[in-house]
Amino acid sequence: MVRLKKLVLLSLAVAGLSLLVSGCTTKTEADSTIPWSRPANWEGGIPGMGGMGGPGGYR
Repeated sequence: MVRLKKLVLLSLAVAGLSLLVSGCTTKTEADSTIPWSRPANWEGGIPGMGGMGGPGGYR
């Protein structure tokens, strides 16, 4: 019984320590420069058919 109690306490301590060490990050200035609201220039076309004008075909 004492061994089980020590095992539970050790696992709780390891779990708590891992939560403290992992933590969170803060948003940096470089994170806000990614244009998530618009597609990249290679998106929207037919795969393997690059260099044929605009997205999706001929112009």
